[in-house]
Amino acid sequence: MTKATQMTEPKRRLKSEARNIQKGRSPVGFRHSALLRTSTFGFRISPRSAFTLFELLVVIAVLSLLAATLLPALAKSRPTSLAFQCLNNHRQFCAAWRMYADDSNDRIVYASDDGNGSYNPLNQYAWTWPFSASDPNSVWEWNPAVDIYQRPLWPYTGKNLSIYKCPSDNRTIYVNGARKPRLRTMCMNLYLGGRDATYGSWTSSAYRLFLKTTELTAPGPTKTFVFVDGRPDDTIYGDFIVAMDSSTIGDYPNMLHNLGCSFSFADGRAEIHRWSDKRTTPPMGSLLPLNDPSPANQDVAWLQDHTTRPK
Repeated sequence: MTKATQMTEPKRRLKSEARNIQKGRSPVGFRHSALLRTSTFGFRISPRSAFTLFELLVVIAVLSLLAATLLPALAKSRPTSLAFQCLNNHRQFCAAWRMYADDSNDRIVYASDDGNGSYNPLNQYAWTWPFSASDPNSVWEWNPAVDIYQRPLWPYTGKNLSIYKCPSDNRTIYVNGARKPRLRTMCMNLYLGGRDATYGSWTSSAYRLFLKTTELTAPGPTKTFVFVDGRPDDTIYGDFIVAMDSSTIGDYPNMLHNLGCSFSFADGRAEIHRWSDKRTTPPMGSLLPLNDPSPANQDVAWLQDHTTRPK
């Protein structure tokens, strides 16, 4: 064999193995040849580098299982679009509450009137008068001109009627055969302004009643809630009662946001607080007694902590 023939023999072998690779065959010594593992363009050409169909199906099955496990948990932990809209309503409404106070020498609107309408001149400073109980005979349930347009916060809301209710409340009232949406789910902390600047019959005089924003020193603006959503299946008054001197549920809060409820606070922020005790969230349509005893209820303790403080 000549020297020239000896030099071309490796080249013939490389060409032969390259042809085998193109045909899908594994050449002898393939795994041990650095020359054969890399093509001219720098790509690895090992037939073992790709997934088999079985391996691909296993990966897809594992990913599907993870998605089925994690996505519901993530969905529960993150607010929905309606919850975000509800929080935005609370921020806007609380801003209106604060702007009114800024224009009124720090005096805040009353959480409730005394029920005597225009006979008591102080009632004009209550943020709303009537209660909401899905009664078609109560015109104020569906006609904003009867109450909302006449109350002191209306000019400060940008005359935006939609912010008066939780967007998850889709209840309607039949009026003369036509469906009309309820106007309001918002309630106000009764210890903010009280009933015409008095304690009325549902608050405890042992606790602070705030009449000005400058008086909100304890628990402080960051911990004092201003507005909260009432339950759509309950009678919704302008004020929200928190029993301060006992472990009792005064008014039942909303729970439409994954057993949570929107709150706005005196510092202007809004948040959704989720309830942890089933007694706070009875099923829709349940009997909801006022001042229902609920001992050792952490939700009641949270509400008390964010309402007022002893004198």
